[in-house]
Amino acid sequence: MALPTIAPYRVPDQDELPENRVAWRPDADRSVLLIHDMERHFVNAFPADGEPLDQVVPNIRLLRERAKAAGVPVVYCAQPGGQTPEQRGLQLEWWGPGVADPAQEAIIDELAPDADDVLLTKWRYSAFQRTELRELLRGWGRDQLIITGIYAHIGCLMTAAEAFQQEVQAFLVADGVADFSAEEHRMALTYAAKRCGVVDTAHRLAQDLAVRESEVA
Repeated sequence: MALPTIAPYRVPDQDELPENRVAWRPDADRSVLLIHDMERHFVNAFPADGEPLDQVVPNIRLLRERAKAAGVPVVYCAQPGGQTPEQRGLQLEWWGPGVADPAQEAIIDELAPDADDVLLTKWRYSAFQRTELRELLRGWGRDQLIITGIYAHIGCLMTAAEAFQQEVQAFLVADGVADFSAEEHRMALTYAAKRCGVVDTAHRLAQDLAVRESEVA
C-alpha cells in the first residue's frame, strides 16, 4: 500500500482544541524540539503550497527559531531509503518498501537541519524505537518533548504515547503536525490530550520558550 494522496484541510485553531487533562507547560531548560518525518517523500503527498502544510511548516519554523534562541536542542528523525525487508519489518505489508528515491530522503529545504542539530535514523512509528532519542534526553537532562511533523495520528502520536511511558512530558503541536485528513488529525489531538500529553498551538508553545529566550538575551 502506497501513501494516500492527501486532500487539503484546515488545521484546528485554538478554539477547536481538545481539553487537556494536565496543565504542563514547556520549560526551555527541560525541553527538546522534535521535527518528525519532514522528508520530501512524505511531504510530497500533501497539496503543494496549500493547506495544511502552508500553516504547519511556518509553525514548525517558528518553534525551531524559538528553540534555538532559547538553547533548546532540536532533533530530527527521518526514515532511510533502500530498506531491506528485514529492516522494513511489518511496515512493508502496511506501507510498502518506503522511500525508494534517494532524493526523497532529504528533509524539505524550508526545515533543513543545521550542523548543530541532531538527525536520527527512524525505523518505526515512534521516534523512540531503535534510536538514541531516550539516551539523548537523559544526557541533556531533559524530560519534555515538543512534537511536530507528520503524520499526526501515526508517528507523532506514537512518539507522544511512548514519551509518556518513558516519563517524558509530551507536547503535541496542534497546528505543527499534519495528517491524512482533518478527522485523523483531530483524533490524534484528542487521544494525546486525554491519554498522554498536552495539545497546544505553536504560538502558545513558542511563547513559553520565549520566556527563556528573553533571559538568554
